Amino acid sequence: MTLGLSLGLLSGVGQAAAPAESQGAAATTATAEYTKVSDWGTGFEGKWTIKNTGDAPLDGWTIEWTFPADTKVTSAWDATVTNSGTTWTAEDKGWNGSIAPGASVSFGFNGTGGGSATDCTLNGASCDGTQPGDQAPSAPGTPTASDVTDTGVKLSWTAATDDKGVKNYDVLRDGQQVATVEGLNYTDSGLKPGTDYAYTVRARDTADQTGPSSGVRQVRTTGGEDPPTGDKVKLGYFTNWGVYQRDYHVKDLVTSGTAEKITHINYAFGNVQNGRCTIGDSFADYEKTYSAEESVDGKGDTWDQPLRGNFNQLRKLKEKYPHIKILYSFGGWTWSGGFGDAMKNPAAFADSCYKLVEDERWADVFDGIDLDWEYPNACGKSCDSSGPAVMRDMMKAFRDRFGQDNLVTAAITADASDGGKIDKADYAGGARYSDWYNVMTYDFFGAWDAQGPTAPHSPLTSYPGIPQQGFNSDAAIQKLKAKGIDSEKLLLGIGFYGRGWTGVTQKEPGGSATGPAPGKYEQGIDDYKELKGRCPANGKVAGTAYAHCGKEWWSYDTPETVAGKMDYVKRQGLGGSFAWEFSGDAGGELMSAIDRGLR
Repeated sequence: MTLGLSLGLLSGVGQAAAPAESQGAAATTATAEYTKVSDWGTGFEGKWTIKNTGDAPLDGWTIEWTFPADTKVTSAWDATVTNSGTTWTAEDKGWNGSIAPGASVSFGFNGTGGGSATDCTLNGASCDGTQPGDQAPSAPGTPTASDVTDTGVKLSWTAATDDKGVKNYDVLRDGQQVATVEGLNYTDSGLKPGTDYAYTVRARDTADQTGPSSGVRQVRTTGGEDPPTGDKVKLGYFTNWGVYQRDYHVKDLVTSGTAEKITHINYAFGNVQNGRCTIGDSFADYEKTYSAEESVDGKGDTWDQPLRGNFNQLRKLKEKYPHIKILYSFGGWTWSGGFGDAMKNPAAFADSCYKLVEDERWADVFDGIDLDWEYPNACGKSCDSSGPAVMRDMMKAFRDRFGQDNLVTAAITADASDGGKIDKADYAGGARYSDWYNVMTYDFFGAWDAQGPTAPHSPLTSYPGIPQQGFNSDAAIQKLKAKGIDSEKLLLGIGFYGRGWTGVTQKEPGGSATGPAPGKYEQGIDDYKELKGRCPANGKVAGTAYAHCGKEWWSYDTPETVAGKMDYVKRQGLGGSFAWEFSGDAGGELMSAIDRGLR
């Protein structure tokens, strides 16, 4: 449930609400969105997100709204929340009061009752969309494609609406604007035969305001040689928690065109507890009911069917796309702490995981197991001292139990520094029993170093001034190969997200910062689907992209840099590539780039 509210501001807190032009300063505009994150019957979790859509900083914020008499806030975080009767007020905490242009901040709360918010104001201004008569256009309809040829396609769409009237439409191909037209159709030309493209359209009104983009239309031109799909792995992680706040479901793999472009899915995560594999989230995994509209095959769940949730939707996905193999992934950053204890008895650990993966309710869904231990005989969220042989012993135990007909894989570190995590465990020994390793070639740098220096979180190669030697993708691949691991057993990781800092004045990498940049779900990190529009990439370094907008500095991969990384995969003879994780690329642009690059 989402209630979108737009907030119009001409000045910051404590300033006269005079037109920005008369003050000789840029106007500050903002939007706010209220989301009910979850509802458990007797209560709910709510969230407000405030985004500065103007070109001047927003300094301080106070939101007021009305709840029904039976609805109350019981606890809050990242804001001070009070009430007078049914009117509720939230004020910033000081540290999150300043919002740079294009940035956003969020605060959340738990409550009881219905949770329907109305009559919102921000800093005293109405929440009905900037100022009266100043509403941005609505989204046009998703384009349709016709007259597809080797080098062109005709696109048509239904009109957007606007209080001032729509002036024209921007046409975007693979996220880049290629034309602005006045009508409701456009013929794109100069394309490559036999190539996939993704198109969206956005409206522009007579005040030159742009509205939200339409849905994505995937188009493949005719002609060209049918490129061999080859045997490269094209894998992505699907997270069970993505069905909540992110509202990303298995069906989205179909509607975005991603399902036909991948070979494997890792379902994340199952837990590791008390020496065995356990279910991570029973509601999301196999209890959640899907309606016909939400379901992959258009058929709704019934209350008495034996399997619902993501597992049932994945089953339907495999029926529709039988080429896809699905692995059940266990561990991850949060749940890696149980591996050390479990490996005191490798055979029993592997047996528990086999019985869970092969549970008769969903045995047909899964084709193997993925083990994401961060990190064997090293430190991640917690530290392990099991010894270097533990990686080899784990992979052998799982291969022995799962046999040759199931896939057995692992996600592994990319720390190639001298004496770093790759040197801490016998990854080469484990590779003998693994179908492949997912090398986590991302998160090398980030705003956990709050003052910087700024650096790309997923550099393909080293570069002058890189903060840490051995922290780049090529260094990891070369070190793993030098230890005797076959190239075909290594997959290059692509992050469908970016990492960023705020308080940055320098465009190029290496600048100082004051802390993590605000993100939609978490500070210092945001999805590609969010960043591509609000902080577009304007620089490249070491095979990846970065963006400096306002006081923020972000690094993330784009379709163009993904293409370069896929060239690297082929030059190095790697087994393929994998992505973390699907919901960050909801439109399927980055996965399309992986697919094109590995054909």
